[in-house]
Amino acid sequence: MVKSHPTEIASRLHSAAIHLLRRARLDDPAMELTPARASALSVLVFGGARSLGELAAAEQVTPPTMSRLVSWFERAGYVTREAGAADGRVVTVRATPKAVRALESGRRRRVEYVRALLGGLSEAEWGRVERVVALLEDALSAQER
Repeated sequence: MVKSHPTEIASRLHSAAIHLLRRARLDDPAMELTPARASALSVLVFGGARSLGELAAAEQVTPPTMSRLVSWFERAGYVTREAGAADGRVVTVRATPKAVRALESGRRRRVEYVRALLGGLSEAEWGRVERVVALLEDALSAQER
């Protein structure tokens, strides 16, 4: 039986998710990327090369803002820019191996933080967490369709 109203549960989940990610980032000083930079870079690393406009739209920022961010990425060695094959005015931005390594190592550290945070759970509690994660994944997948 549900002890709280679904809106209250959703509010608590929202708050917990924000705090969990914030704490995981705070405990990850090796990650030189700000959350905004990591977010934009993850679009390229996990979603593939994008035009500057597509990347700006994905991150919900203006093209000039994304252009400045991509310039920083390029100077830091995280991306390369290529002129579009069909239209040389279109710039395609591609993640470098350095970007992949940075995001993967940061993710490993954050996953380890979450695992350690929940390290005291019993096997039954881990099972409950696993079921909740599956429900969230299913809901997100259904929304993307």
